[in-house]
Formats: sequence, C-alpha cells, structure tokens
Amino acid sequence: MHESAKPPQPTCVLDASALLAYLHGEPGEDRVAEAIIHCAAIGWVNWAEVLTKQAEKGLDPYSEAARLAQSGPLGDGLVIQMPDDGLACEVARLRPVTRGMGLSLGDRACLALGISRRLPVLTTERLWEQLPPLGVKIVVIR
Repeated sequence: MHESAKPPQPTCVLDASALLAYLHGEPGEDRVAEAIIHCAAIGWVNWAEVLTKQAEKGLDPYSEAARLAQSGPLGDGLVIQMPDDGLACEVARLRPVTRGMGLSLGDRACLALGISRRLPVLTTERLWEQLPPLGVKIVVIR
C-alpha cells in the first residue's frame, strides 16, 4: 500500500509584482520560475491583484485563473494561501510599522504571509529593501 504523497511545501512567497513579471516575461522572471519549480506561495490578496491586472488587459479573470491552473504556474507549483485570523492580525500589526512607506494592504498581506510562514518574499518592489527589520527576508528579483 502506497502512502499518498504530501503536497510540496512552499519555499517562498511571491508578491503580485513578482508573479506578474513571470507572466509577462519581464526581468526577474527566471527567478520566479525557479521559485515555482520548488513550490511557491501567493496570498489570495496578491492573487486577486494579479487577476485584476489581467482583467485590466481585457482578459476574463475566471478564464485566466482556470488557464493558469491548468497550464501555468498554479499547476506547476504555485499555491494560493487563504487567510486566517493570525495572518489578519499580522497584516494589521504591519500597518503602523509600514505606514510611512505607503505599503498597500496587498503589500502587507504578502509580507505577513512570509513572516507567518517563515519564508522569504520575492518582489520587484525596491522600496521594500528600506523597510525596518520585519523578521522576513525580502528578495528583490530585478
């Protein structure tokens, strides 16, 4: 009798900007592709941001989500993380610390996911390098 294989555990968290760089073939896409090969996570807020950007380009978000699940990064090793109370509290905790830098809810949700899962965060946002120590490794991909 075979034990069912456990799904791979994410090795990093992607910001929406990082996944969009991958999807659009922008600089840094190779680093995101490598992360997805080893299993990456994206929070649902950042996933919604990605689908919003695709919708702004005229793509149907439902069709795009299905396409990415069947033949794209979701099928290859990208896990969408859903929120929980602890993650919501971490997002809120980050607000006073990051308010002066103008981080959005999506930015804080991404950082909170990395902090809570103890995983590095991949982003294109160079501003994040100037954040005070938050207990998460930030990797700017370009």
